[in-house]
Amino acid sequence: MKLSTLWHRLPTRAIAGIAVAAAVVLPVAVQAWGPDRPTYTIEHPADHITFNSITNNPNLGDERNFVTIREKGTTGTWKDSVAVQPGKEYEVSVYVHNNAGANLNLVAENVKAKVNLPTTTAKSIEVQGFINSSNATPNEVYDHATFTGTQDFNLAYVAGSAHYYNNAFGKYGQGAGTPLPESLFTAAGATLGYDHLDGRIPGCFQYAGVVVFTVKPQIAATTSDFTVSKQVRKAGTGTWMETTSALPGDKVNYRVVFTNVGTAEAKNVSLQDILPAHVSFVPGTVKILNANNPSGAFVQNGDALVQNGVNIGSYTGGGSNAIVAFDATIAKESELTCGINTLRNVARVTPEGQSTKEDDATVTVTKDCKEAPKETPMSVCDVTAKKIVTINKSQFDTKRYSTNAADCAAPAAPVVTELPQTGMGEVFATVLGLGALTTAAGYYIASRRS
Repeated sequence: MKLSTLWHRLPTRAIAGIAVAAAVVLPVAVQAWGPDRPTYTIEHPADHITFNSITNNPNLGDERNFVTIREKGTTGTWKDSVAVQPGKEYEVSVYVHNNAGANLNLVAENVKAKVNLPTTTAKSIEVQGFINSSNATPNEVYDHATFTGTQDFNLAYVAGSAHYYNNAFGKYGQGAGTPLPESLFTAAGATLGYDHLDGRIPGCFQYAGVVVFTVKPQIAATTSDFTVSKQVRKAGTGTWMETTSALPGDKVNYRVVFTNVGTAEAKNVSLQDILPAHVSFVPGTVKILNANNPSGAFVQNGDALVQNGVNIGSYTGGGSNAIVAFDATIAKESELTCGINTLRNVARVTPEGQSTKEDDATVTVTKDCKEAPKETPMSVCDVTAKKIVTINKSQFDTKRYSTNAADCAAPAAPVVTELPQTGMGEVFATVLGLGALTTAAGYYIASRRS
């Protein structure tokens, strides 16, 4: 099915939706004009009703190229393509000519003009015109012209500007013409005619006409926005993640993905990477992948990435991006703390004139530490202080401590073998004792005398 046939089978409200696709497909799927058809000349016009097929029209040249553009208010050449300028308006013309010879008195019936005016926003927009007639061969002819720009724009129809000009309604640039309804821009189309808009146009130059309408390019508002994503993986693995685990001394790869999701250009994008403690940057490993380096390339002065940052270039709006990657090494086990070490790495991105955005990736490293054996308490006798104390088993010293609690007991009282005596017996014993002492003394004195 021809694209032009598909166009006219769509309901009116579907036209705006298909406009975007048509603007993209037409240059590839069909020629600028169509369909292929027999051609004629002024000297040898057609012997049947057909439209826009004369190749030597003195005003237009090849009539198959019948949709053209010119800046409004100028007398310049009508062109197939025009570069738009903000604030200016442009006129689009659609030429209409029944090529049947005048002497044949062949009148085209149900003649309509239809225009596909895309609602898309882009740097290039094609406007396509169609001429239909129920008794023409072919029944429909089409052509397009192109608006281009350095920035995204759309085309706004200037309400009430569509008119049809010919010898009866007034020539373009000389007369008022007759207004056409906005159904011109739908599948229904706008009915044309010679002196009435009744769909009837006789063959010959004097009955030819032109549909003209005005559009105003509107430069799309630009937005500045971007995303940044930081990821990490263990060296030698293939999966990039927000968080991964590693062992002491392992090498890891980090990468930062910058994407310009706005419509404005992101200029002089600065990228800085902030490494955490216990992670060491590997010099000379910073690489970039972007439109200028589709296979990847080392970044000049890339080691500055982990210092003040590096400039990774400028990026057009609409999704252009860059990927920057580098290597790092996890600290040795002796430098880590016991338990889980969470190492958070932060990427900081700042396009010129925009705010900074950050994202991070985390590596977790576990260090197993053996606990010192627990001390065993014990109750002992401190023989120096003669009291019971509690010490750790490792403090036990046989010179000071004893495990025999009895060593801390109080001294025992003297043992009594006889009960004390009283009364006469005690007195007798005393007297007897004195008598013995007296007798002994007498013997001593006597011995000294002799």
